[in-house]
Amino acid sequence: MLIVNGILGLQRPYPEKLTRYECGLPPSGEPRHPFTVKFYAIAILFVVFDVEAVFLYPWAVSFNRLGGLAYVEMVIFIALLLVAYFYAWIRGAFQWE
Repeated sequence: MLIVNGILGLQRPYPEKLTRYECGLPPSGEPRHPFTVKFYAIAILFVVFDVEAVFLYPWAVSFNRLGGLAYVEMVIFIALLLVAYFYAWIRGAFQWE
């Protein structure tokens, strides 16, 4: 499909085709401006706590079939995540300046 598109597509694109498209509005600002580091820190924190939900959900579904050791393991897992959460809070990861 990509080969057919390359063969049948425009060979000489005109200026309107080369411009950016932003929801039908004229483009504003530079197309590539750097993000601040805060965005990356928030994204990493989101991934960490999202993975927590991925591990917590199957454990909660099969809680009745698991033994006491699984309960202790999950308590330790949640405790470690709480330590990480409070560490991030103390370090100011949730402060937006």
